[in-house]
Amino acid sequence: MSETEKFLVATMPRLTEAEIAIHNGDAGPRIAMWSRNEPVTLFGAAVTRTGWAEARRTFDSLGSLFSDCTGYEIDVVAAGASGDLAYLVAFEHTTASVNGAPPESYTLRVTTVFRREDGEWRVAHRHGDSLNSRFGTGLAEQLQASDR
Repeated sequence: MSETEKFLVATMPRLTEAEIAIHNGDAGPRIAMWSRNEPVTLFGAAVTRTGWAEARRTFDSLGSLFSDCTGYEIDVVAAGASGDLAYLVAFEHTTASVNGAPPESYTLRVTTVFRREDGEWRVAHRHGDSLNSRFGTGLAEQLQASDR
């Protein structure tokens, strides 16, 4: 098995579980996957954050906004792993509710960079952007308002 295949086998189940959980209102599994070692960066579909403390606050806010995840699928476009660094490029297709509204579907283009820390793959950077959905625009406005 190649280094990239080992990375995917170790990471994809945890990543999928974490994304479904946050879209059901539980940020814990996503928070657990992220590195606490700087640099940590988040170029989210809605906001940009630098540093673990800022990223964590954003994940807590996301968890409070989302509920009723009725669908999540990740389509991997490319992945690679070498030594203690790995990346994943994918489309994430999600159907979930924001602020109790009926669930709505949206797709993000996501690039995630991982570092191996103490034998476990942790997210050090995530860049996601919306494919111009009304849902993504509304979510961006809500997250930006939570900064005030």
